[in-house]
Amino acid sequence: MTAIAFEWFQRLVALYCLLFGIYYWVRLVGFYPGSLWRFDLMPTQWQVVTAMLAVLFPVAAIGLWMLSSWGPVIWFICAATEAVMYGGLPQRFGRLDPVLIVHLAVALVYVGFRATLFFQRRRAALTTH
Repeated sequence: MTAIAFEWFQRLVALYCLLFGIYYWVRLVGFYPGSLWRFDLMPTQWQVVTAMLAVLFPVAAIGLWMLSSWGPVIWFICAATEAVMYGGLPQRFGRLDPVLIVHLAVALVYVGFRATLFFQRRRAALTTH
């Protein structure tokens, strides 16, 4: 039961990664008005992270949806990048506490699932011997 819940959790995170990816692609193509919504008008630091996250978030979504081992790794790179952006460098990127809270919550739930699955497998291995 825990394994199935973990699969659904990863797929839910995949959907939110896809939404984040779309958000960064909208910024790249300049769909909305404003200086930070057009790539050619963005400061260099925004150009770098927007281009990087526009690619990595959809890749993380694919990996998480397919339940592959590299999906959470790519998600972690994206989450760590945004944590540094919005938590570590708020003077350059602004402060977005909701994004930080969501990433922290996802990381905690992921660790909880992994720990639970580890202990369930360990218990099952000990009972078979």
